[in-house]
Amino acid sequence: MDRLFSDPSLLVCPDFMSARYQATRAAMITANVTEVQAAETLRNTWVLTNEDLCLQWREQVAEDERLSAERKRAADEEAERERLALQLEENTARADEKKKNRSKHSTIILRPRPFANDEEALVSEFALRKIDSGKYVELYYWTNQGLDDALTNYRTRDDDSMVPSIGEDWFHSVVDFAQAIPRIMAAIEERDWTKQRVLMLAQFWGAIMLHRYWNSNDLLARRAILLYQEEQRRAWHSAILSSNGAWDISIIDEPTLVRTFERVYRASLIRTTNVAPDVPVRI
Repeated sequence: MDRLFSDPSLLVCPDFMSARYQATRAAMITANVTEVQAAETLRNTWVLTNEDLCLQWREQVAEDERLSAERKRAADEEAERERLALQLEENTARADEKKKNRSKHSTIILRPRPFANDEEALVSEFALRKIDSGKYVELYYWTNQGLDDALTNYRTRDDDSMVPSIGEDWFHSVVDFAQAIPRIMAAIEERDWTKQRVLMLAQFWGAIMLHRYWNSNDLLARRAILLYQEEQRRAWHSAILSSNGAWDISIIDEPTLVRTFERVYRASLIRTTNVAPDVPVRI
């Protein structure tokens, strides 16, 4: 059906008795059809045709309105999708920027300066950045000595991280461990680590402190389990993004722990037999 370009209801029926239609009337005149009857037939035909065209026009207008509404709805939906995508992008960028520059966006409570205590001690910026990125970081930074170093003994690297100058041969004691765990747990919870990882590490350190090596009178056993927890955490963090993935670190790997104890024991024999007391030994 051809498309109409004007409203046929606005048309006026012609005068079929006029001279313009004389030839048409004459062609219709017969013994039984007069000239007036021919003109009336022409008028009736025009009216019926116009009514059909008016119906077509109304249907055409309705379809045009439907299509226009559909196009507008689709355009509005696309505009809303683009708006939401832009809003999400902006929100993500703001969240990333706030996370990256916590000190600039942190809300300051309107209160007098509180009394300082160990839990509010300044932690190395280097350690906190590793926590923010979910990477392995030594417990040393949360011990009393590590907190002191963050204030008094640091150096600046190219990435502007403040890195305390810790000795590579330093090895923490059970006391240092007990000091560090509550502090690092608070740090990883504050920096939005997943609940699964926070709980797994809490259970891991709990299992360490409940293990027989931890409560052993043998100094080497205590050193072995402390070394085990540090090495296992380092390996666990490295495995998270590997193809095989990480594991439930809270389950103590007894064979590995025994091998760690043997290493500590052999190192102690070397230290007491072949090395001067003032020469550090890596375990």
